[in-house]
Amino acid sequence: MAVQSWSALLKASTKTALIHDDGKEMAEEYDLTTDELIVRKWRSKSTLKGQGPWEIEVGEPVPSTVPCLESDVIKENCSNPVFMRKDTKTSFLWRVRNLPYPKEVYNISVEPDQRCCILRTNNKKYYKKFNVPDLNRSQLPLDSSALNFTHANNTLIVSYKKPKEILTLEHELLREVKKLKGTNEGDVDCKTQ
Repeated sequence: MAVQSWSALLKASTKTALIHDDGKEMAEEYDLTTDELIVRKWRSKSTLKGQGPWEIEVGEPVPSTVPCLESDVIKENCSNPVFMRKDTKTSFLWRVRNLPYPKEVYNISVEPDQRCCILRTNNKKYYKKFNVPDLNRSQLPLDSSALNFTHANNTLIVSYKKPKEILTLEHELLREVKKLKGTNEGDVDCKTQ
């Protein structure tokens, strides 16, 4: 019964892909009611010309549902910090779950030479270097005044205010996405031999 509903869900979903000549593939998911980007992921060809794994740039990674023999023996602790990006219309947002320390312990800085942000704790329990791929692609500099953070419910939320160039670019991209029309099952034009 669950297989049939899963199959029906898969058939009802819209499937699209954009493949560059260099073998890179990007997939994005948007919430059309709020116009927010939910997921952006990339993958490229592996060394053996097969498809490599998806690298999540924005959104929460999907937990693997494939059973693994080693998963019964060795398993990642569920209380380890989880780092993920979730953007809003005006800010790039990173969430780090499972960080129980008070707000005063965290220090966030910008390293312009390395084009990255560094998150560290005074008690040396957590350290993370992360970049802003959108700024790198647009070749825009990092601005430390655009960086801010807050902490609540064991979750550290780091925000970076989007520059006006990025906001303009995203507005244009969203306009292009809204022009796209999804296809229903059976609407694909297939050539027969």
